[in-house]
Parts: sequence; C-alpha cells; structure tokens
Amino acid sequence: MSTRRSFIAGMLASGFFPLPTWAEAGSPVFLSAGLRPDGTYVLCGLGASGEITFELPLPARGHAAAAHPTLAQAVAFARRPGRFALVIDCVTGRELARLAAPAGRHFYGHGTFSADGDLLFTTENDYETARGIVGIWDARHRYKRLGEFSSGGIGPHDIRRVPGSDTLVVANGGIETHPETGRAKLNIPTMRPNLSYLSYSGTLQDSAEPPEEMHRNSIRHLSVRRDGLVAAACQWQGDLGDVPALLATHRPGEPLHFHASATDLERKMQGYVGSVAVSQDGEQIAITGPRGGLASVFDVAGRYTGFLDEPDICGTAALPDGFAFTTGKGFVLFDRPDAGRPVRQNLQWDNHLVAGAV
Repeated sequence: MSTRRSFIAGMLASGFFPLPTWAEAGSPVFLSAGLRPDGTYVLCGLGASGEITFELPLPARGHAAAAHPTLAQAVAFARRPGRFALVIDCVTGRELARLAAPAGRHFYGHGTFSADGDLLFTTENDYETARGIVGIWDARHRYKRLGEFSSGGIGPHDIRRVPGSDTLVVANGGIETHPETGRAKLNIPTMRPNLSYLSYSGTLQDSAEPPEEMHRNSIRHLSVRRDGLVAAACQWQGDLGDVPALLATHRPGEPLHFHASATDLERKMQGYVGSVAVSQDGEQIAITGPRGGLASVFDVAGRYTGFLDEPDICGTAALPDGFAFTTGKGFVLFDRPDAGRPVRQNLQWDNHLVAGAV
C-alpha cells in the first residue's frame, strides 16, 4: 500500500494523473475518527462489513468528517472547541490543506459540501459575541476561506445540505460556550435552540424552535432524507428525571414534530442522543445514546420500533438494508437481516460514522 500511495503521489505531483476518486481509496462506505491504543488519533475508512480500508493520522481528537462528493478527499474536524479541520487525500494520505478557525472562533466539529463539491461549509462559534457562524471555504483552491454568514442561532453544531437543492440546514443547539471555560454551558436558563434553513449566501429561508416547555432540548445532530425531511437528534439540558422526546422531524413551513418512545427510553439514554441516521429507504430513523449504552429505531412516522443495547454506542449511518453502528469499545455492529457477528477493531471509535464513497 505504501508503494502504491507513493506512486500515486508522484504522479499527482507531476501532473500526469487525474484527481483520485473514492474508488482509488478502496471505496469506503463510511468514515470515522478513532483513538489508537498508543494514544494517537486517526481517521479511518470502513467497508460495508466493518473492515478498515484506510487509516490516516490526525493531530488531535477528531469528531466528525465531511466526504467530498466525488474526489477522495475528507475533511476531518477537531472536537469542539477545536481550531483545526484537516483536508486529507484518502488515497495518498497527504494533507491537502489545514483549515484554521479565524481569530475569535472555533469549529463545532461538523461541515458539509455543496453538491458539486466546490464549496465547504463549516459551523463555527464567534465566542466573544456568542454568535453562530457558517464559514465558506473554496475547495477548488486549496480550501481558501471565501466568507461567512450567520447560522441563524447560537451554538451551531451539525450542518447538512438538503438533497436536490442549494439549501443548508443547521442544528443551532442554543448553548453558549467559550474556550476559556472549556465545555461549560453558559446560558442554560435562556437557551433557544432551532433549526435554520439557509441559502449559500446566508439568506434565512426558514427557522423552527421547540415549544417553550422544551427550550432546553438542544438540537445537535441531523440526517436528511432524499425528499428533504429532516431528522434532528437532541440533548436535554433539564431535569433527567423528566426527559422529553429526543427525536424530532421537520419540513420547512411546519413546526418541529417530536417523537417519544413511550418506553422510558429517553431517561435511560440519560437525555443524550449522540447521532442520528435516516435509513436509505427513508422508512426508519436510528438514534444513539452513548451515555445510556442504547440505540433505538423509530419508523419515519415517529413510532418506536426497537432498540439495541451496547455500551458506549454512538456512531450510526444508513445501509441499504438497515444501519451500521460504532462504539467506543471498538465494535462495528449492524442492524440488518444478515447482521452476522460484530466486528471489533483495535481502537476506540469517536462520536460519528459518516457516509464515505458516494
């Protein structure tokens, strides 16, 4: 592999080789950050059976990644409050660019590409003014920063593109933080989470908030169905003895629709959902609760249909016939008809499992 990578790197440098596609990187189905036993951090590609297709070093702990829609490039984001995002050639292992958060900013660990892959959008915190920001980066020119606009709220975390459109949807968690206080939450009594829909120029197209009695339900992670239905995962900042629904679905122009399990699942998950995925057929939604060691599945109408009990389960992504999950214990598990035995890798998977080859 090292010889092959060296050859490809040389051809790229000489200008006689086309830009590598995901096929050249082993066609990973998923990307995930992880921690090796020696204490170093990596970004990995994973195949459909949980095998590692590539493993590339990161300078510090990663959170999520964004995969370029055509080229074998991944942007690995640091965990909040992180100040780096590393663009990696997933064939050669070369660092293509390193995005540095502007002064007075930090990244929130997530980003997304435009459909053509020309632009990268990142969620950021302007922490001196407690403003959420979306940064714009030019993927055609070594990820030069082009500009920014308001995220439509405080504490933007996840960001996705609505399929078939030039609209971005942002999960504004509503929580004010500042690097000087680490990960402390500074405005819980007054927090106002929302979903914001934005054009590439930053025009606010729509916004939706939880009802007043659920204003402490921080909207954190997103998955978007092909027809634009948004699934949003929440983290409750209130009394853990009375946890509300942690899954919501939304369409622009409508209120947020919250879906409770009616099985005390939300309290068992300790009010914390780490990741969400809509199945590829659009009929099911999976959410994970690493603190409670539970993953649960709902149908798209919001009816609870089952759960998976596994310690520190957090990453999830859709398969053609179910879901894949990753855990902090190194397991890759599958919820599908031919699930088979879990695969265990010799590392600790971080929070998210994201789509790789597309």
